Amino acid sequence: MKKLLITGFEPFGGETVNPSWEAVRLLPKRIGAYEVTRLQIPTLFGKGAQRVLNAAEALHPDVILSVGQAGGRRGVTPEVVGINLREARIPDNGGFQPVNVPIAPDGPAAYFATVPVRAMVDAMTAAGLPCALSYSAGAFVCNDVLYTLLHRCHGTAVQAGFIHVPFLPEQAREGVPSMPLEDIVRALTLCVGALG
Repeated sequence: MKKLLITGFEPFGGETVNPSWEAVRLLPKRIGAYEVTRLQIPTLFGKGAQRVLNAAEALHPDVILSVGQAGGRRGVTPEVVGINLREARIPDNGGFQPVNVPIAPDGPAAYFATVPVRAMVDAMTAAGLPCALSYSAGAFVCNDVLYTLLHRCHGTAVQAGFIHVPFLPEQAREGVPSMPLEDIVRALTLCVGALG
């Protein structure tokens, strides 16, 4: 059986919940060919990614998928690329608010995700769930985790990727898109099933 490490974030930015962790914690322990290990990580530059790397060192997963909140998005969006930049509109949960700081000074400008993002979108589309490819994971902690994982896994057999999910209905103010938790869980399950 293959091993998947999948992570979700703690709440940030004044929110009391984070749909990424709420959905990840409800995933089954087995999906298709994968044994699923779930992990909550802090919304902290550097430390969130390090928590994932520490867990991966112990688990030796075949795939690492991180999931994060993208308020304002209408559907579940696998990320195509991670960029070598920390640029925070708001402070992280430790009060750190970097501007124009590289994640890895010796790293390339960007990495492409190594999970099958298009197959994930195809699976969700076939199930009638709102979804799309995303070409920007932003420059906050979500991108920090994605780029760090891709940088560390570059040249290895470990696949890595990131999926953004919308607000839950209870988070969304009037007119702001949201998605029911059960649909996010279903979407993530389909994404894992698309890993092959």
